[in-house]
Amino acid sequence: MEVIRLEAPDDFDGWRMAARALAARGVPPEDVLWQVGDEVTDLFAGADLTMPQGAKTLNVPKDFIDLARMAVLHRDPQRFALLYGLLIRVGRDPRVMQDRADPLVRRLSVLVKAIRRDIHKMRAFVRFREMPVGNRVRYISWFEPDHHILRANAGFFVGRFANMEWSILTPDGSVHWDGDVLTEGAGASSSDIPDEDPTEKIWETYYASIFNPSRLMTGAMLREMPKKYWKNMPETRLITGMIAGARGRELEMIERSKPKA
Repeated sequence: MEVIRLEAPDDFDGWRMAARALAARGVPPEDVLWQVGDEVTDLFAGADLTMPQGAKTLNVPKDFIDLARMAVLHRDPQRFALLYGLLIRVGRDPRVMQDRADPLVRRLSVLVKAIRRDIHKMRAFVRFREMPVGNRVRYISWFEPDHHILRANAGFFVGRFANMEWSILTPDGSVHWDGDVLTEGAGASSSDIPDEDPTEKIWETYYASIFNPSRLMTGAMLREMPKKYWKNMPETRLITGMIAGARGRELEMIERSKPKA
């Protein structure tokens, strides 16, 4: 049994290097145990990750690389093994990637779909709070992603908030931007962010002003903004009351729109 220890749950580069070396040696998927960090195992075998003399580089289509880069971010404990199994098959027949009915391709595609949704939710629902630091202001956010997307998503926030100093804290890790350099840190808890932020009142006022009761579709809203995110978003404090009063406000709008006699 070959034991591969990856540095982090989202270690795509480590997985890719190990998978290429194993595939070049012809190691079958059932003979590889993938681990992350210091996970405990009863096996003491190590893997030889040197490329065999004269081994050919394994060429795989770009869509496999794209799928693998996303799928490793999932929390499925079998993701690395599933990807290695698909790698071996794709190395023999690249057309496997085009077979959407293939059980393995389909299973990994489901993982990727979940990752894309999680990335979208993080970009949509991260909310920063002000935290004075000396004579400067730092913006802190708490988010609980479903999967290991923090590092993969950090570049989006650097681009969006390049002129701010900010930190995004999650249970698994944190990222910090000082305006020039992005650094990584340990996991945190929701108690590490400020309780209140004066700008949240402005955001609540804006959200209330754009709420249109005639377009309220509660089911669609909950699908797009699941309740698990509400506790970290200031505007969601208003939702219950606005939903309760939506019908009354809609009737008011209709009444106001009627032509005067």
